[in-house]
Amino acid sequence: MTDLHVVPGDLLPPRTPKGRHLLSVADLDRDDIERLLATAQSFALSQARDTKKLPTLRGRLIVNMFYESSTRTSASFELAAKRLSADTLSVKASGSSVEKGESLRDTALTLAAYEPDVIVIRHPQIGAPQLVASATNAHVVNAGDGKHQHPTQALLDLFTIRNGVGRLEGVHVAIVGDVLHSRVARSLIQALRLVGAHVTMVGPPPLLPAGLAPASHDIAAIRDADVVYVLRMQRERMEEGANFVPSLREYTARWAVTPDRLRPGQKVMHPGPMNRGVEIDPRVADSPAALVVDQVRAGLVVRMAVLYDILTTGPVLVETSLEVA
Repeated sequence: MTDLHVVPGDLLPPRTPKGRHLLSVADLDRDDIERLLATAQSFALSQARDTKKLPTLRGRLIVNMFYESSTRTSASFELAAKRLSADTLSVKASGSSVEKGESLRDTALTLAAYEPDVIVIRHPQIGAPQLVASATNAHVVNAGDGKHQHPTQALLDLFTIRNGVGRLEGVHVAIVGDVLHSRVARSLIQALRLVGAHVTMVGPPPLLPAGLAPASHDIAAIRDADVVYVLRMQRERMEEGANFVPSLREYTARWAVTPDRLRPGQKVMHPGPMNRGVEIDPRVADSPAALVVDQVRAGLVVRMAVLYDILTTGPVLVETSLEVA
């Protein structure tokens, strides 16, 4: 042992009964969030060591099923599992039996034959993680389902805000842009409320769903926030022919986050991928106020914490009744 603090990764967790999943922020309460963030902070200490790999999940199998394009989420889950010494298996829709018409349930049943401990899934259809949870004995982590939920992104954002601002209680976050199609925004709004933070949605009226959080259609509203959280236009989730804004040029002119629209001391976040020059000015994206790289770093330790937690204490058992073809 070194003289560093003992972190969760120094201990081998006992196996626990099957059935614990992280499918939604609704599966968590404030104590769960505090525990996960504390565990992530401990793992952050472990990553400062010369030897970053920990024996925590040796002998466990983590399956990553990614049916949508991903860089940050896919890479961080894979690296998180490897840093915890787990075996990993990656499955993507391209090149798999999905292209031959195999259903998600049949794919899940096939992978279940390998007896995975955790299945991490990203899928364009809402309810896909629930279906996998109902079809297998593995713990299931939702890495994004349609425009529904992305709970680990919300957790890494909370981790980043706490480290960047110094607190979560009472923090005011302005979420700017395409909230309507954003699973990131939905999950983050839920998580921020759980920890006592305040949220304002800012953007064009058609892109701000009613009842989700207080809304403003004036970009000047972001000046009241401690953190400005920028979203991209998610055209891949918009119905064909839908016209939510007159043009990207007009969107940029009215709602892009630019240096002159910010005040000193504000922090800026973006879940990626960024469309520089559209929803965010490059001068903002590359400024000291931006916590975008911090979010990427947080993604690793938070997902390490989730994998560790779900195989030890874990969030509550959730219903798995939703169906996906």
